[in-house]
Amino acid sequence: MVTKVEKYVIGDSINMMCSACDVEQNHLIQTATKQGKITCAVCEVCATSSTFNRGVKTSVAMGKSKTASPYDRTRKYRKGQAMMHSHFGQGEVTAVIELQKIDVLFGDRTRRLIHAQE
Repeated sequence: MVTKVEKYVIGDSINMMCSACDVEQNHLIQTATKQGKITCAVCEVCATSSTFNRGVKTSVAMGKSKTASPYDRTRKYRKGQAMMHSHFGQGEVTAVIELQKIDVLFGDRTRRLIHAQE
């Protein structure tokens, strides 16, 4: 017996549980692997972005250092650094956008934060 594994592409819509709405909602696939597995989907109702690993929701892995320092907006961050935000929890810097803006991946979605403020 051969089981067909469903492959997804960017732009497809899928009905799944939304972590923010706490009910099943339609989600728009934002990113997918070459094998067609969902890696990121956005809720069409609340616009919450959810990240996935092997088809299940992921928690953010720590960066290269084992301990995450508390988020401080006056500190300058680099890509790959881990942080612990008082509201969003554990995160990792995924990109430095501008001199004073960074994208941080948390367990539920990527958020843009400020850094290097004087």
